[in-house]
Order: sequence, then structure tokens, then C-alpha cells
Amino acid sequence: MNHRLQTVIALLLAGLWGAALGYISFNAGSGLLDRMEASLADIRSAIIGAKAPPPIVSIVAIDDRTAAAHGYPLDRATLARLVNAIIALKPKALALDILLVDPGPEEGDAALVAALRQGPSVIAAAATFAQSRQRVTDAAGDPLAAIPEANQLLLPLPRFAGAAAVGIVNVATDQTGTPRFIPLISRAADRLDPAFPLRAASVALGVDPTIEPNAIMLGNLRIPTDVGQRLPVTFYGGRGSIATFSAADALDGKLSADAVADRVVVIGSTVTGGGDVFPTPFDPVMPGVEVMSTAITHLIAGDGMVRDHRIRLIDAGTAVGLPLMLVSLIAWRRSAVGYLIIVLMLIVWAMINLSAYAHGYWLSAALPIAAALPPALIFGAAELWLDRGRARHYAEQSALLQRIEAPGLGEWLARDPNFLAKPVRQNAAVVFIDLSGFTGLSENLGPVKVSEVLSGFFELIDEEARAHGGAITSFMGDGAMILFGLPEPAEDDAARAAACAVGLCDRTRAWLRVHADFAQKKIGFKVGAHCGPIVASRLGTGDRQQITAAGDTINVGSRLMEVAARHGVELALSAEIVRAAGPDSVVMQSGRMEGPLETALRGRASRIDAWLWRSSTL
Repeated sequence: MNHRLQTVIALLLAGLWGAALGYISFNAGSGLLDRMEASLADIRSAIIGAKAPPPIVSIVAIDDRTAAAHGYPLDRATLARLVNAIIALKPKALALDILLVDPGPEEGDAALVAALRQGPSVIAAAATFAQSRQRVTDAAGDPLAAIPEANQLLLPLPRFAGAAAVGIVNVATDQTGTPRFIPLISRAADRLDPAFPLRAASVALGVDPTIEPNAIMLGNLRIPTDVGQRLPVTFYGGRGSIATFSAADALDGKLSADAVADRVVVIGSTVTGGGDVFPTPFDPVMPGVEVMSTAITHLIAGDGMVRDHRIRLIDAGTAVGLPLMLVSLIAWRRSAVGYLIIVLMLIVWAMINLSAYAHGYWLSAALPIAAALPPALIFGAAELWLDRGRARHYAEQSALLQRIEAPGLGEWLARDPNFLAKPVRQNAAVVFIDLSGFTGLSENLGPVKVSEVLSGFFELIDEEARAHGGAITSFMGDGAMILFGLPEPAEDDAARAAACAVGLCDRTRAWLRVHADFAQKKIGFKVGAHCGPIVASRLGTGDRQQITAAGDTINVGSRLMEVAARHGVELALSAEIVRAAGPDSVVMQSGRMEGPLETALRGRASRIDAWLWRSSTL
């Protein structure tokens, strides 16, 4: 399988993986993704830090000081006095975050009803469900179909419900208990009820909420909502970020009018051990009344997080696009530059995601990570594994190449794949060696023995060629041609070729002595060496090519073997290579030289001068 096909398959699988996660997140969500997103949302909130909320809501807390002075829970008469004291300071609306589901003393209940009627007020109700966690799904075209149905509502007594508006105080928390959403609409078998924050905001603004797909309208104010008409909740800071005052001060007449006038006032419990608390990114014990107050502020100020249908579409698109980009980059360039580009792209994405979160757009961080990380890691690991396999293959090929080519020629071809793609005319030296009488002997030895003998002979030639920097361009039956001057000609090509020729004579002579039966069959060898201009090129097409050389220099070198055989010596050299090698060369120092003698060559009209070399040990 080629690399392009592997990349196409990887891109297809990465796109399908991202699309599947995007579909799940868009329609129903995933427990694992939701947990990841909750943690990443907390991290982003911590990075952005706390901020001051707009002065819209004030909390009058039934705190420890109030409980110490007036008891806990407050009796209805005391609660009525507290409501009267606050309404006297002219708030926009008063929201009582206390469930009034059971009757109390008649005098106290009547006083509380009368107090609630003094101004715009909201009281709390709650919904219960068969399961502790509800699942919401996107229902296109019907803004109510995705809202879970409660199996029971804890409603205030009718006398209280007749004196004030009613809102549901439920919150949607994640697995850690952190409030993430406020369901703005609650649905029971035969009724719809607005959430406590939505009811308080609508009373304060003097408008009734209108339900639209993916939004709640408060007059001209459009509040984007998530699946199931839920309001995403993010917190301004820790406990006390929303202006908070003690109910004890209000009961004692010490509450400043500036703390209440023209604001929504929320009464709720913060007494230690007596009220509901939630963990948040800024505080592990955020009072429930402050969660409600934060949601009211979001609704009136319009500064809540936007996580609606369009944001989820962007998330789904990112879940497909990001893994495709990462896989493409990994396939395109597996290098330091390529990995730097990948890192920079991820940093840019993270900065865009964080910036969007800081500006009120809750783009998912968990979904793109879950969509991009597995395909990128798997494809990257597969590419590394395949690269190691290819590296082993190329190493083996290089080792095979080095066994038949001069040291450095394989590296040269790797650096310059076009080396000798076009024929090159240059100076070089050539050495030929051939066994004499071996052809007849091979008919009696059999193929296995012939292979064993020739393997040893060729190994001998290879070692000598490599030792002197020559390139074996071909093995011919029981002989070989060795070229000196590739990949580039050098001044000592002739000297190295002459030294190689002498070494071949000594090594081959010793090799023949090892095979005693060769002496009986009169097996010998002959060597010829010459230098001059050659034409070096590649022969063959496609994937099978061979480097070789041609020209008169090659022909003369080959014919010099016949000159050696004719005069009964092992080595015949042209006068040109002897002159080029110099008087200090091995060929001049290690044996007896005869010549120069003028000799004719088969197939060549002109004669040449040749030297005959005999070993000094013979």
C-alpha cells in the first residue's frame, strides 16, 4: 500500500471519527465528553479569572448572624417582616428562594401573603424527576420537545402562589455537582413553568418570556439557550461576588436603600449547614441563592455564555476539520518544521477557544480534543512504524548496494538521485580480472560447487575493490570489471587501480593454492589495467538500472588480459596507467616490470605500449 493511499484512508477514518463524535455531542451528548468539557470549562474560567458583575442583583442572606438572632428557619411572621422591609426600599423585584410548600401558623402565613402583595415578587417551586440526572436531546423545530418531563412539582401553597409569581429553582449540574445550566422551562404532565431566574428577570423587566427555538425572548432581549432551553451558567467569582447583605440588618432597619433600590433582591439561606451549596471553579461552597442570582444577572444583563445550536454546529465542524488538518500535516511533513506547524496550529486553536470563552461564546474544548487526538496519535504512530520499516528496507538495500559498489557511491546516489541519469565523459582507470580454464572445469563441478567457488572468488574481488576505493560495475561469468573514478575522478585513480591489480594477483594466486585440484586442471587467472577517457552512464529503465562504463579505454583494459595470457604473466598494464600511477606506485615497487613493449590488440587497428608485471616472489 503506497503512502498516498494510506493517507487517504487515514483522512477518511479521521473524518468519520470526528463526524460521529460531533453527531453524538450535537444531539445527545456523551458522559465522558461532558466530564472532560466540565473540567476544561473550569480551567478556562480560572485562566480568565474573576470579574465584577453588573449591579443588577443583591442578595439578602439568611446567614449565621440572622439565625443566631432570629432562629432558623425563620418563622413566617419574621419572613414577612423581612419582605416588608425590603419592599419598602423599592427594589425592581423581590425573589424569595425559599420553598413555601407547607402551612405555618395562620397569622404568619397571612402576614407573608400580605407582604408579598406589596410589590413585584417571585417565590420558589421545585421539580422532581424519576432519575437523578435527566437527558436532553435536540428536537429540531419544537423548542419544548427536548425539555425533560418532571414526575412531580413541589409547588408553593395556593395562597402564596396567588400573591406572587412562581419559578422553578432546579439547576443542572455535572458529575462533580457544579451547576452548568439552568433549565429555563420546566415541563410537567399538564403544565409549563419558567425557571426561578427567568421569572424574576421577567418580573423585573415587566415583560413575559417568549419561547423560541434555541432562545428565550424577554421583550427585545434575546437570550440564546442550549439544548432543552437551558441557560449556560458561568460565575463572576467566588462566594460574595454578587452583592450580599445580612437579613439581620434588614430586620433591624440597617439595610441601605442603595443596596436594594432599583435592583432585583433575592432572599435565600446561606446559614452554615442549612442551605444548599454547590462547588464552582472559584469556590467549593457557593450558596444556591448566589447561583440563582448569577443566572438572574445573566438574563437581565445579557452577559451569559452563548452555547446554542450554532455553537454546537461550529463544534461539530471543528470535530471534523481539526483531525483532518492534523492528519494532513503529519502526512505532509514529518520533520521538525512539520511538527512545529502542528504545535503552532494547536496553540492558535487553543487561543481562539479561550478568547471565545472570555467573550461569552462557549466553544467546546473537549470535543475537538477527543476528535483530533486519537486519529493524530494513531496515524502518527503508524507513520513512525512504517517509516522504521522503510528505513530498514532502505538500509538493507543500501547494504546490498555497498556490497557491489565502491564505498561512498551509495551515499552519493542517495544525495543525488540523478547521478549519471545522463551519460558523462570523464577520465577513469579500469581493472579487469578473469579466471582462465574455469569454463571447462565448471562442466564437471556441478552448479552447487561452481556457485561456492565463484562466491569465494567474487568475495575476494569485492574486498580488494573496496579496499582501494573501486566500484565493481559488473561481474562477468568468472571475471569482473572494476572502475576507479566514480562518483568523481581523482588524481590517484590510476595509482589505486594499479595497487588493486597487484592485490588481486596476490590474493587470487593464494586462493588458487587453497584449491589444490585447480593446479591439476591448470586453472589460472589474468589481469589487465588501463586508464583514459570513459563514458559512464546508467543502463536499463524503470526500477532496474546498472551503472556501467564504455569506450575505448574499457576495450583496451579488457584486451590487456589477453596480452598477459599471451606472455605468460598475471598482469598486463598499459603504458598510460603506469605513467599516471607514477614511479612510486605499488605496481612499480612490488614486482618485476618488463616493457614497454609494443603490442597489437584483438579488434583494434592501432597498437599500444604495454608493461608486463611479474611478482617478485615467483
